[in-house]
Amino acid sequence: MAWFRKDKKPRQPRRERLEIPPDTWEKCEACGHTDIRDKFLRNLNVCPECDFHRRVRAWDYAAMLLDEGSTVEVGSELRSVDPLGFPDYPARLKRALTNAGDSDAILTVTGLLEGLPVGIGIMDFAFMGGSMGSVVGEKIARLGQRSLEKKHPLVIVCASGGARMQEGILSLMQMAKTSAVLSQLAERRIPYISVLTNPTTGGVSASFAMLGDAILAEPGAVIGFAGPRVIKQTLGQDLPEGFQTAEFLLEKGMVDQVVHRKELRDTLSRLMRHMTGRPASAGHAQES
Repeated sequence: MAWFRKDKKPRQPRRERLEIPPDTWEKCEACGHTDIRDKFLRNLNVCPECDFHRRVRAWDYAAMLLDEGSTVEVGSELRSVDPLGFPDYPARLKRALTNAGDSDAILTVTGLLEGLPVGIGIMDFAFMGGSMGSVVGEKIARLGQRSLEKKHPLVIVCASGGARMQEGILSLMQMAKTSAVLSQLAERRIPYISVLTNPTTGGVSASFAMLGDAILAEPGAVIGFAGPRVIKQTLGQDLPEGFQTAEFLLEKGMVDQVVHRKELRDTLSRLMRHMTGRPASAGHAQES
């Protein structure tokens, strides 16, 4: 007796083509390690293979630092204009608004960090390389004024290629403008903590980025004013290994601590509690 029935067609193997969404995978820019995107996100966008700290969008950084449900954006109504009639600048601004989805190169918010009220400015490299224009300076100045009024600590997370050349001297003026507000915070002993991420360069590094009462940096971050090629050509000599990295600046006393992204929230909380003498309450109650 046959073990199959001749009146039925042989079963055809079922083949299905599984479509994998293009954004499922991420690749580390430093070591080339490829992994699922969710794994990078769960690791705060730090490569699980080489520990390279990849760039983080401003809103994601805010969610990483601030207590859930406490974040309030300030200064979102400010928009850059074209004061000098710089060629193609309005079009570049429009593209940046579309591609980055932010109003400018910095997000300014207030909220609670482990129960402590704080003002935080977070620069976003995705918006024209985090360049500092008039809006960036104005948003930092307003956030600083708010810290003065409320007597709340200020934190700025820096990520910038420097001043925005399309605004010329109006951009360079923001160096003095932001520094003036920070000097008022220092006079009134209101803590200001600067966090340097990759990269922090140009006019930003020459102003508010390096004026913190405490200056923290992410591992491997490039920090400096001019680029290493320009410095090498100017000095006419080779530069030390690791020049302009966070670790090099820590060794030379320009940075107070290099902090892994996983430890940054706790480090900021401990610093602010120490500086203000106001430890977080058990209930994380918001101060007025």
